[in-house]
Amino acid sequence: MAENKTKATTTSVASYLKSIEDDSRRADCKALAELMAKASKLPAVMWGTAIVGFGTHRYPLAGGKTGEICAVGFSSRKGDISIYGVTGESAGTDALAKLGKHKMGKGCLYVKRLGDIDLKVLEAMVMSAIKAKHVA
Repeated sequence: MAENKTKATTTSVASYLKSIEDDSRRADCKALAELMAKASKLPAVMWGTAIVGFGTHRYPLAGGKTGEICAVGFSSRKGDISIYGVTGESAGTDALAKLGKHKMGKGCLYVKRLGDIDLKVLEAMVMSAIKAKHVA
C-alpha cells in the first residue's frame, strides 16, 4: 500500500503565509490561521508544502492500517481558499446554510475571501469538527 504523501512537516507556517503573493489573500489566510488556532486550541503545523493544519486525525484504512491527516486546516489555492475537515458529520446543514458564500468539494469547503462568510459560524464548525474527531 502507498504511504500518505501529505504529512506533518517542520516547515514554518509563518514562511508559508508570508509566501502568499496576494496581499488580501495573505491577510485572509493569517486571519484564518488565528481563527483555527483559537477554535481548535492547537498550534498550526504545515502538512505537506501547502496545508496549514491543526491537530491530527487518524482514520482506518483497509487491512487494519491507519492513515492520518490534519484534523482541520486550510490552503491558499489558485482560485479559492480550501478549508479542510469542517464539512464532515460534525457540520450540520444549518451551519453550512448560515456560513455565507462558499462552494463544497469532496471533503472540503471553498471560499474566495473571508469577508464572504460568517466567521463565527466557521469558528463553531472548527470547534465541532475537533470535538467530533476526538482531537486532544
